[in-house]
Amino acid sequence: MGRIDEAGDVREASRQLATLRPDVLLLDIQMPGGSGFDVLALSEHMPPAVVFVTAFDHHALQAFEARAIDYLTKPIEPGRFAVAMARARQAVAARGQSERIAELQETVSALRHALAGQAPRREDFWVKRRDEFIRIAMGDVIRFQAERDYVRIHVPGADYLYQDKLSAIEQRLDPDDFLRIHRSSIVRCGAVTRIKPAAFSSLVVVLVDGAELRVGRTYTATVRRRFMGKPG
Repeated sequence: MGRIDEAGDVREASRQLATLRPDVLLLDIQMPGGSGFDVLALSEHMPPAVVFVTAFDHHALQAFEARAIDYLTKPIEPGRFAVAMARARQAVAARGQSERIAELQETVSALRHALAGQAPRREDFWVKRRDEFIRIAMGDVIRFQAERDYVRIHVPGADYLYQDKLSAIEQRLDPDDFLRIHRSSIVRCGAVTRIKPAAFSSLVVVLVDGAELRVGRTYTATVRRRFMGKPG
């Protein structure tokens, strides 16, 4: 059996959805801090299977409008729960097949470009938010921040989780436009407004969105050369 986690309120459930990316989500209607529907509304990354498990039977229509695959009312019969889990497994398998097809299509497209002597252009980022994909233009990016197996892309007024490693994204960036300042941070050079001294001869970079990022020790000399014209 795979990993099982719990959340005590709406905020914690939304956070775990973003970090753990579960395959199946069991939601109650009434939760501390809001409702199960609030969890769905606040979450950018929806699991393949959402099942409502609740004592309230008059929210079923709203649950299915939110694309839940099943709606269980308490007390739950074991046989009825088994049916819901079977539906959840089918939904997860279908989502996995769709994602594999999309990955294969992207690979084929890249190979076609390579065979034609043209490197595929990957200047923009496509991030999934709920049931849609949003294009983030490279020119809008202020900074990239690593979060475990994901990268949070910051643009003016918003940020999005993107499934990739920071090191992989760094290879896509123009070194004239972006600079790695920490093992978990890459910034747009044009977005840097100030550089402040910090404790133990370290530096803090201030960006146009107000973010203040500490410069890693191994990157300090590079930042000094790039922005301050100093050898290190």
